[in-house]
Amino acid sequence: MSVPLPQPVVGPLTPAAIFLTLTVEPGRESEAREALAEVSGLVRSVGFRAQEGGLTCVTGIGSDFWDRAFRAPRPSGLHPFIALDGGTHRAPATPGDLFFHIRAARMDLCFELARQLDLAFSGISRVVDEVHGFRYFDTRDLLGFVDGTENPAGQLAEGVAITGPDTDHPASSYVIVQKYTHDLEAWERLSVEDQEHAIGRTKLSDIEYPDEDKPANAHIALNVIEDEEGNQRQILRDNMPFGSVGEGTFGTYFIGYAADVTTIETMLERMFIGDPPGTTDRILDFSTALTGALFFVPSQDALDDPDLLDPPSTSDSPTSPGPRDDSLGVGGLRGTPQLGSIPTPGRT
Repeated sequence: MSVPLPQPVVGPLTPAAIFLTLTVEPGRESEAREALAEVSGLVRSVGFRAQEGGLTCVTGIGSDFWDRAFRAPRPSGLHPFIALDGGTHRAPATPGDLFFHIRAARMDLCFELARQLDLAFSGISRVVDEVHGFRYFDTRDLLGFVDGTENPAGQLAEGVAITGPDTDHPASSYVIVQKYTHDLEAWERLSVEDQEHAIGRTKLSDIEYPDEDKPANAHIALNVIEDEEGNQRQILRDNMPFGSVGEGTFGTYFIGYAADVTTIETMLERMFIGDPPGTTDRILDFSTALTGALFFVPSQDALDDPDLLDPPSTSDSPTSPGPRDDSLGVGGLRGTPQLGSIPTPGRT
């Protein structure tokens, strides 16, 4: 049996990204499955025109769509996003059946792929959230701090983000996304020292505070999760700033991948509820979560052939969705790795 390949979850940070969240129209689930099988071909068709741009796309499946479109039980970590309400701050759950994380060195590549995906799913689904992210100076967020310093790299990143061969869905992942907007006017009224205490890291040099110097409600203090042996549980972040000067919107799109989604969920619980309860993340006094969704990221093999996500048909099982007819005209490209998914050092 061949070893499944993961989608390009692990990769270098890029200057540009588009995040698309879709809901599938009721009764169009079978067509959406067919369209999912064409995503890889669309990525290659767009990316081949500017191969140096490193275009990739990670596709995720929400729990509600899974229940409607597949016969198999949900993957072990897939469920509706858990909304959180700590009294002072809330993390809402918002709709999402499908999710596309588009990355490239150039925004034009991201935009063209987003347009082609919208055409491919036209009449089948509708876009309920679209965010265009950009790299801000030396990978800082709009609060002025470097974002993603603690990201694992190489083989460690794969171990953190990609499920192993002994799981129910090998070479897969889970991703949680949230769109935050920031009150920059209030944030910038703080002194640099107060900002650093809110984050737990120096602003200019990006050096983490010693544990004994971090306030209990510092962002980093609440986001460090350890297992029973005292080992840190990590996730892979690919956050991006976004905004509109004319609309006065300034935000961060949080996106976290993990083989064990409970790691991200524990981080969010500590941020919004507090540890101990009431000790909520200081950064939330200036940042508001507008969306929240959880998606399962199948292996590349399963994305290219969604029938692999269902058990074999039997005479006693429900009728499976109809066969694909490659109606999008790019089916001949299915099954080939994406152009931009060049292995990072240490990848197997």
